[in-house]
Amino acid sequence: MKFFLDSAKIDEIREAYETFGIDGVTTNPNHIMNSGKPFYTVIKELADFVKEKGIEGVDVFPISVEINPHLNDANEMIEMGKKVASMCPNFVIKIPCTLPGIEAARKLEQQGIRTNLTLVFSASQALIPAKNHSLFVSPFIGWKESSGEDCVQYINDIVTIYKNYGFYGKTQIICAAVRNGKQFVDCAKAGADIVTAGLQVFKDSFYHPFTDYGLKKFQGAWDKTITEEK
Repeated sequence: MKFFLDSAKIDEIREAYETFGIDGVTTNPNHIMNSGKPFYTVIKELADFVKEKGIEGVDVFPISVEINPHLNDANEMIEMGKKVASMCPNFVIKIPCTLPGIEAARKLEQQGIRTNLTLVFSASQALIPAKNHSLFVSPFIGWKESSGEDCVQYINDIVTIYKNYGFYGKTQIICAAVRNGKQFVDCAKAGADIVTAGLQVFKDSFYHPFTDYGLKKFQGAWDKTITEEK
């Protein structure tokens, strides 16, 4: 399973790349806003980052960039998608799973521009992106579980459907809005291709108090051990 960072802050992306070896990045308008920088400034920073690291190419380190969410015409979505995609070979165009979004993604894929269908909340929504050969589909986890829904069966259903019809691995399943380590494990057990989460979620998911307990115990033993060489 691959790890993507859900962020638009270049300092977080650097840290996650160096610490966790993240395999890609997902952004959305909320992340762009939280960066405190204009949209095109942020995506230029992302383009510069992949050049600096020598990880250019959508197959090497994909970066999902969401287009203007106010757009509700497929042609306008396509126009902005093409503009953004031209700025960096790593950019995957992130489009909402609406009727115009589905049309736009289909036509962009036909033109060789890779897409990520986002804001997916059901297995039935996840069918169309795969049929239309989108690179990614982003079923959301955290928001659904916050409203009391069980996401284990939801992700299992998407994986099963994709395997039934040869979509698995071609349209990669990004479990989005992941909020904790349990959700990481649930997605991994189901066979999702990718999880994307914020930097703090990664840090929290890898923490366990018994690791600290064990480390202190071993430090105490080390300090009482005779270490002088004869």
